[in-house]
Amino acid sequence: MAKLVVDRELCIGCGTCVELCPDVFELDDEERSFVKDESGCQSCDCEDAIASCPADAISWEE
Repeated sequence: MAKLVVDRELCIGCGTCVELCPDVFELDDEERSFVKDESGCQSCDCEDAIASCPADAISWEE
Protein backbone atom coordinates (compact mmCIF):
# COMPACT_ATOMS: atom_id res chain seq x y z
CA MET A 1 0.00 0.00 0.00
CA ALA A 2 1.31 3.43 -0.93
CA LYS A 3 2.12 5.96 1.76
CA LEU A 4 1.75 9.72 1.40
CA VAL A 5 5.06 11.51 2.00
CA VAL A 6 6.46 15.04 1.96
CA ASP A 7 10.08 15.51 0.91
CA ARG A 8 11.11 18.06 3.52
CA GLU A 9 14.24 18.95 1.54
CA LEU A 10 12.03 20.14 -1.33
CA CYS A 11 9.21 21.71 0.72
CA ILE A 12 9.21 25.51 0.56
CA GLY A 13 6.55 25.95 3.27
CA CYS A 14 3.98 27.67 1.06
CA GLY A 15 1.09 26.01 2.90
CA THR A 16 -0.93 25.09 -0.20
CA CYS A 17 -1.26 21.47 0.94
CA VAL A 18 -2.46 22.61 4.38
CA GLU A 19 -5.09 24.84 2.77
CA LEU A 20 -6.30 22.03 0.50
CA CYS A 21 -6.10 19.18 3.04
CA PRO A 22 -5.91 20.53 6.60
CA ASP A 23 -6.82 17.13 8.05
CA VAL A 24 -3.77 15.57 6.38
CA PHE A 25 -1.00 18.18 6.28
CA GLU A 26 0.46 20.58 8.82
CA LEU A 27 3.40 22.97 8.90
CA ASP A 28 5.96 22.40 11.65
CA ASP A 29 8.08 24.94 13.56
CA GLU A 30 10.44 25.19 10.58
CA GLU A 31 7.49 26.00 8.27
CA ARG A 32 7.91 22.67 6.47
CA SER A 33 4.95 20.47 5.67
CA PHE A 34 4.48 16.99 7.08
CA VAL A 35 1.76 14.34 6.93
CA LYS A 36 -0.02 14.43 10.26
CA ASP A 37 -2.83 12.00 9.41
CA GLU A 38 -2.93 10.14 6.12
CA SER A 39 -6.42 8.81 6.90
CA GLY A 40 -7.62 12.40 6.45
CA CYS A 41 -7.38 11.86 2.68
CA GLN A 42 -10.93 10.54 2.96
CA SER A 43 -12.14 14.08 3.69
CA CYS A 44 -10.14 15.92 1.00
CA ASP A 45 -8.44 15.41 -2.36
CA CYS A 46 -4.83 14.52 -1.63
CA GLU A 47 -4.20 14.15 -5.37
CA ASP A 48 -5.10 17.84 -5.72
CA ALA A 49 -2.59 18.70 -3.00
CA ILE A 50 0.10 16.67 -4.78
CA ALA A 51 -0.64 18.36 -8.11
CA SER A 52 -0.78 21.84 -6.53
CA CYS A 53 2.56 21.65 -4.71
CA PRO A 54 4.85 24.17 -6.45
CA ALA A 55 7.95 22.33 -5.24
CA ASP A 56 6.73 18.83 -6.21
CA ALA A 57 7.49 17.80 -2.62
CA ILE A 58 4.44 15.56 -2.06
CA SER A 59 4.11 12.06 -3.48
CA TRP A 60 2.94 8.51 -2.89
CA GLU A 61 5.72 6.14 -1.85
CA GLU A 62 5.52 2.37 -2.11
